Amino acid sequence: MTDNNFESTVVVEISPQTHELVETEMAGETDEVKRETKALIEALKRRAQTEAESAGTLTRETYLNAVRQAREALEGEKLIERDRIERSWAVMQDEAEKNWHLLIKEITGFGDRVQSAAKAAWEAFNAPRPQS
Repeated sequence: MTDNNFESTVVVEISPQTHELVETEMAGETDEVKRETKALIEALKRRAQTEAESAGTLTRETYLNAVRQAREALEGEKLIERDRIERSWAVMQDEAEKNWHLLIKEITGFGDRVQSAAKAAWEAFNAPRPQS
């Protein structure tokens, strides 16, 4: 595996509501996708709660405007760009294919060297010996 492959070790407590929502809406997804989505939703909820608690010094209207702007920004931005993921996947496939071909080339080369060494050893073993 490469250094880019790692599994998150952060433990996030998932609320029953988040669990039910993700399990219902993402029924066909893998457990890993569901787990990461649940963690994202919980992080958003914690952040919103923290922001709401710190809004005590703001007027209610200012806070509502800030929340609306945050929601609109979140809804307006693509968090996951499908074409970028597809390009990354294509690059990974190309790299894997190149590595596979290089591996086959190395194995073939090694096999040829072993075969040549075995042939040379056989010929040396069976070469006529001078009579003494």
